[in-house]
Amino acid sequence: MNIDSIKNGIVIDHITAGRGMELYSLLKLDTLDCSVVIGKNVGSEKMGKKDIIKIDADIELDTTILGYVDPEVTINIIKNGKIVDKKGVTLPEKLVNVICCKNPRCITSCEQELDQVFTLTDKENRVYRCLYCETKAK
Repeated sequence: MNIDSIKNGIVIDHITAGRGMELYSLLKLDTLDCSVVIGKNVGSEKMGKKDIIKIDADIELDTTILGYVDPEVTINIIKNGKIVDKKGVTLPEKLVNVICCKNPRCITSCEQELDQVFTLTDKENRVYRCLYCETKAK
C-alpha cells in the first residue's frame, strides 16, 4: 500500500494499535477540508503494530486529547516534505470538554452550559473522575 508523503502538515505517530479512530473522532478531524489518512495496524519495529494519522495541513492539535487517549504518541511537524519538529505528549491532569459524564444525576446532565471537567485521580491506571460527581470516566 502506498500513501503519498505530505509536504506541509502533521503526522501523529506511535499511536497504540486500535486507538487511531478514537483520536480521529475526538480531534474532530472529519471536519477538516484537507487530506487525512489513518493507518491502522501498521507494522512497527518498535511497537509491533501501531496506528498512524497523517494530516495534510498545519493545524493546531489539542495535546490534551492526544495525551488522554495515548500518552505515548509523537507529533511530527512536516515542512517542505521534511520533519522539522518532533514532540511528545503527556498524560493531562485535567480534561475540559473532552469527554462527557455518564452519570444521569450529575449536574452537567441538566446544566448544558457547564463545562465537562475530569481530573486525573490515579496516574498509574489512568483513571479520570468527574469534578462534580466523581463518576469514573469510561
